Amino acid sequence: MSTPRIPVLAVVGVGLIGGSFAAALRRAGQVGRVLGVGRDPRSLERARELGLIDEAVSVAEAAQRADLAMLAAPVGSLGGLLVQMRAHLKPGIVLTDAGSTKAEVEQAARQALGERIDCFVPGHPIAGAERTGPGAADADLYRDRNVVLCPLPENTPQAVEQVRLAWQDCGARLLEMDAGLHDRMLACVSHIPHFLAAVYVAQVAGEPDAERRLGLAGSGFRDFTRIAAGSPEMWRDIFLSNRSAMQAELAAVRAVLDQAEQALAAGDGAALLDLLQRASSTRRDWRLGSTES
Repeated sequence: MSTPRIPVLAVVGVGLIGGSFAAALRRAGQVGRVLGVGRDPRSLERARELGLIDEAVSVAEAAQRADLAMLAAPVGSLGGLLVQMRAHLKPGIVLTDAGSTKAEVEQAARQALGERIDCFVPGHPIAGAERTGPGAADADLYRDRNVVLCPLPENTPQAVEQVRLAWQDCGARLLEMDAGLHDRMLACVSHIPHFLAAVYVAQVAGEPDAERRLGLAGSGFRDFTRIAAGSPEMWRDIFLSNRSAMQAELAAVRAVLDQAEQALAAGDGAALLDLLQRASSTRRDWRLGSTES
């Protein structure tokens, strides 16, 4: 039996993202022991029962023992986690994350890790679902999905390669870009869809006859609002972390919405048809390469 590439893997946050990472690597035969870190002992016990982890440990113990540590926690908590890990980091350990924003994560990591920043390789798997918790973990979640790495100048080639190989073992496609470009692109194609879906559902829920409206809702409502069922804590942190890029995208969306509303008010069928045709052809021509982040 071959020696696993990652003798000890630590996963901080053993839910959909972290649990799927552990499950995929375990299935690929590339991990030895898997350590789980989390706030809820019941969730960690469930992860152990499901075979996602071998044992639950503290943040400090994970830093002391792991060869690779995946931080699959809300982006707003990553700085604090790295502060807790810094004094305990095992020589040669590689840290990475799965956060949906990268510029603020990089800044937080630099502040938390100081001269140890070389071991942190920022990453973002563009895959997910509205499900949460260890029971949502899926070893196939990352197969044929895009994972963006945003390596730092301080990273060693070996550290970047360790993270790259781990994601390839999960079946993912790898891309590299700088943190600023990543955040602008993801604001458009991931964060704004979640924001709009949540705002719309909140509006419906706030109407006096919300129950009646929801009782009539069908597949269109289901498809448009599915992602609004995602983790509120996670998406709050993403929105706040990427607020500058989101504000720019929202201004662009608002401009098109204003045009559409003006055409509707004026009874301008030609303008509405042009907008609908552009939207329809773009959506038809698009090929799904990743699920929501």
